[in-house]
Amino acid sequence: MINLVKYSSEAEVKAIICEIGTRMYEGGLVVANDGNISIRHGDFIWATPTGVSKGYMTPEMMVKLDLEGNVLEGGLKPSSEIKMHLRVYRENPLVRAVMHAHPPVATAFSIAGIPLDKPILAEAIISFGIVPLAPYATPGTQEVPEAIAPYCSDYNAVLLANHGALTWGSNPQEAYFRMESLEQYAKILMYTGHLKGGVNELGTAEVEALNAIRRTLAENNK
Repeated sequence: MINLVKYSSEAEVKAIICEIGTRMYEGGLVVANDGNISIRHGDFIWATPTGVSKGYMTPEMMVKLDLEGNVLEGGLKPSSEIKMHLRVYRENPLVRAVMHAHPPVATAFSIAGIPLDKPILAEAIISFGIVPLAPYATPGTQEVPEAIAPYCSDYNAVLLANHGALTWGSNPQEAYFRMESLEQYAKILMYTGHLKGGVNELGTAEVEALNAIRRTLAENNK
C-alpha cells in the first residue's frame, strides 16, 4: 500500500502520482487524457505528462521541473496546464500537491456559474470550506494562473468556470481527498436541490465551529 502522505525519494513521489492518477481515473474524476497531478519535492516539481491517461501512467513517464516550469528530467512534455500548478505553489508556500480534474457534477456547477458555497455539509466545511468559482480562462494559457491566483492562499479548492476543478494540499493525500470530497459535495447539492423544501443551511455558529476544526487539522498536518 503506497503511503500518500509521507515520501522521501523521487521514486516514491512518482509512484504516488501514478497511484492517485489510477484512483482519479477509476473514480470517474477524469476520463481519457483529462486532468493533471503535481507534487512538490524540495525545490522541484514532479508532474504528469501531457496526452497520457491518468489511469495508465507509469513512473518513468513523470516529468521533473523547477519552480519556474523548466523541464529538468523526463522524456515526455508536461501539460500546458502546469502553469496553474506552479502558480498555486508560488502563491501558497505551504502547498505540496495540486490536482486538476473534471469531476462531472462539480464541473456542471462550474458551467452553470455556481460556486460551491452553501454551508450544508459538515464534512465539506471541515475538508475545504467554501469553493469559489474562478472566472473563465482559456485552458493552457497564462489566463488560467491569473484567474486562480486570488484564491490560492485563502481557499483549498476552486472551480474553473466551464473547465473543471483544482484542489491543493499540504500533502498528496489531502489534495486528492479534497477533489473526491468536492465532487461528493457537488452531488449532494445537486440531489438536495430537487428535494421538496430545499436544503437546511447550517448557522454561523455551526459553520465557525467546523472552520475551527479545519484550522486545527491544518496545524496538525504542518
